[in-house]
Amino acid sequence: MQLPPPAILAGLYAVLIAVGGALLMLPAATAMPIAWSDAIFTAASAVTVTGLVLSDTGSQFTLLGQGIIMVLIQLGGLGLMTFAVLLLSMLGLPVTISQRIFLREDLNQTSISDLLHLVRMILKTVLACELLGVALLSCVFVPEFGWGKGLWQALFHTVSAFNNAGFALFPDSLSRYVGNPIVNLTIPALFIFGGLGFIVVTEAYGKRRWRAFSLHTKLMVVGTLALIVWSVLTFAALEWTNPATLGGLASTGDRLWASWFQGVTTRTAGFNTVDIGGIHDSTSLMFMSLMVIGGGSTSTAGGIKVTTFIVLLLATIAFFRRSQQLHVFGRSIGAEEIMKVLALTMVSLMTVLVAIFLVTLSHDGNFIDLAFEVTSAFGTVGLSRGTTGELDGFGRAVIIAVMFVGRVGPLTLGFFLATRSKPRVGYPASKVYLG
Repeated sequence: MQLPPPAILAGLYAVLIAVGGALLMLPAATAMPIAWSDAIFTAASAVTVTGLVLSDTGSQFTLLGQGIIMVLIQLGGLGLMTFAVLLLSMLGLPVTISQRIFLREDLNQTSISDLLHLVRMILKTVLACELLGVALLSCVFVPEFGWGKGLWQALFHTVSAFNNAGFALFPDSLSRYVGNPIVNLTIPALFIFGGLGFIVVTEAYGKRRWRAFSLHTKLMVVGTLALIVWSVLTFAALEWTNPATLGGLASTGDRLWASWFQGVTTRTAGFNTVDIGGIHDSTSLMFMSLMVIGGGSTSTAGGIKVTTFIVLLLATIAFFRRSQQLHVFGRSIGAEEIMKVLALTMVSLMTVLVAIFLVTLSHDGNFIDLAFEVTSAFGTVGLSRGTTGELDGFGRAVIIAVMFVGRVGPLTLGFFLATRSKPRVGYPASKVYLG
C-alpha cells in the first residue's frame, strides 16, 4: 500500500519534531537540563509555529537552544518542501514530479503548475519582510540590550512574528512594550502579512489593482480587515475597565495600543501585551472563536482559515435565500469547494471537542482555561491562560497531537484516514428531515 503525499508530508513534520527535540536535549542548548517530554513539546510547538511553552524560552534555553527553536520555526512555518525545492534549485538540480506533488500538498495548492515560481516569490517575500522587521525592531532592542543581544532579539522576534509562532524571549511575552509604537506596529505587520498567505501577498504586489485580484485574494483581504476591526473593537469594549488587563494600564494611549495589538494577534500569532490569564470569560470565548478561524491558506497561520469561514457564512446566507448557487465578487463557488469546507470544519470541530474531553480526563481544572489551551493549540496560536505547564504527560501529549493536526491540516488527516473507491452501485435519491 502506497501512502498518499499528505500522509508522507505529515511524517516528515513528525521526523522534524523528533530531530528538533533531540537537538534541544543537548547540554549546550539549555541553561538547566530538561526532560525529553519538555524538549519534544517545545520542538512540536516550534515546528507547528504555535508558541505554547512550558517555561520561559529566554532563560531556559541558551543562545544555541534559541537558535534551534528559531530554525524550527522557520522550517515549520514556510514548509519543509519549500526549503527542499529552494535547495534543489540553488544546486541546479531538477525538481521531479513527485517532489512537486509533495510541494503542492505543503503549500495547499490544487495544481503543480507554476509551483517553482510561487516558491521563488515566497523566498523574496520572506527575505524582504524579515529584513525590514529586523531593521525596525533593532531600533528598540539595540539601544536597550546593545548591538549583539539587541540584533539577536530583533532577529528572533521577527522570525517568530512573520511565521505566526508567538515565541518570545521575555517571561511576559511583549507586555513590557505595551505602549511602544514600533513594537506595536512592526510585530502585527509581520504576522498579518505572514497570516494573509504568500499567494495574497505576491498577487497584491504584482497586480496592485482590485479588479485584477483573484477571488481568493479578495475574500482574504475583506475577511481579514473585517475580523481585525471586529476583534480590536470587541476586545477594547470587553476589557476596557478590567483592572487585570486594559483597566490596569496607566494611560488611554497604552489601552488603545494594547487593544490593537491583542485584537490582531489573537487569530494567528500568540504574542501578548496584557495578561491573558486575567481576561474575562466572555473575552476568552471571543478569542477561541477567532483562533478557530485562524489565518489564510498557504500562510504560516493555523485554524480552519478565513476563506473557509467566509464560504460557510455565504453557504448559510444562500440557504436562507433559497439560492442554489454561491456568488461573491462576480464569481461562483462550486459544490466541491463547499463540500471541502464542510469536511474541514467538521473534522476541526471534532478534533477540538475530542481533545478538550481528553485533556479534562487527566486534568480537573477550570474548563474555560482547558478549552482555551486546546483551541490555541489547534489554531497554532500560542496564547495561554497558564494551564499548559500544569498538564501531566497525557495532557501534554494531547496538546502536541492537536498542534500537529493544526499545522499539517485536518484535511491531511482526513486524506490519510480515507480510502478512495468508485461506487459500483447507484442508489435512488431520498430525503432526510434535518433541523
